Amino acid sequence: MAELSERKNQILASVVELYIKTGEPVGSKGLLAATGMNCSSATVRNEMNELDQLGYLIQPHTSAGRIPSEKGYRYYVDNLMMVRDIDEYTKRMIDAGISSSIGDPEKLVNSARELLADITKCACVSTAPVGETNLVRKIELVPVGRHTAMMVLLTSNGILKSRMCRVDGELNADILEKFYNLVKTFFIGKPSVDISLASVQTVAASVEEDYFIMLPLLAAVSDLAGSTGDSRLVIGGSSNLLALKDYGDSIASLLEFLSRKEPLNDVIHSYKGQLNVSIGSENRYKQLEDSSVVISKYSVNGDDSGTIGVIGPTRMDYENIIPSVRYLTDLVGRLITSALEE
Repeated sequence: MAELSERKNQILASVVELYIKTGEPVGSKGLLAATGMNCSSATVRNEMNELDQLGYLIQPHTSAGRIPSEKGYRYYVDNLMMVRDIDEYTKRMIDAGISSSIGDPEKLVNSARELLADITKCACVSTAPVGETNLVRKIELVPVGRHTAMMVLLTSNGILKSRMCRVDGELNADILEKFYNLVKTFFIGKPSVDISLASVQTVAASVEEDYFIMLPLLAAVSDLAGSTGDSRLVIGGSSNLLALKDYGDSIASLLEFLSRKEPLNDVIHSYKGQLNVSIGSENRYKQLEDSSVVISKYSVNGDDSGTIGVIGPTRMDYENIIPSVRYLTDLVGRLITSALEE
């Protein structure tokens, strides 16, 4: 993409920021009034004409001012947008908003998503930590009756899974001791993806006299370990998009698209970098061609674990939304990692 002159950069950045703020096409006189640039209205108008010809601006009507094109937004995000930290007010709001969820990774991610939807007034998406490359850190069996118990499994990146299990025999102290010995020997510290039903059947067979009481317990371990690979995608704040004038008649197809998990999962997993911004037709689905998607990954113990992001119109407030997403995902990753170290 060709480098623009300093004046064109200033004009393009001003058009983008004014259009984001007002939603109205920007003319040369309005731009001068808002920015106080030291040049004539005719000079600004000529520069805007050239930016139009280069594909960075669009004139929606002959007598109207200009609005940014997708190319203009892209250039702005990559080259002109002020890179800064999140403001103190938003930082305090985020810190306070998720403080009550510390200690429960999934609840923490859900709180972060809902808070981001409130801050950005857009739709927000999140995935809970996934365990494709994570290790089993702890397995607890909590009896709640003579034949029933709650099984809890925790992975190294903070995935917490639980389920009830029932056995035919009695869950006495001897059975619990044997169960924990098997867990310590065969499962703790092992990749969750390696714990299959076939493997636990082999483990259960090693305690011949207690095979039939141990098998359902170990099968529950296999079931929980297998479920740690689910991305648990959740979308929130979709109703925020209804209040935006940017979408018009396309809002129905967008909301229908956001209600379906499979294509949205596909969108999220297509991003490779730590923070990704895709604008308009850069998105792989037609339903997102009027939208921008800002997705950031959070890491737990140094490993990518899940994602949090914003879906909104191409006229979204990139300068404030991107730092908010970046700060929130960094905070979520640090809090989950810290909780696991305690």
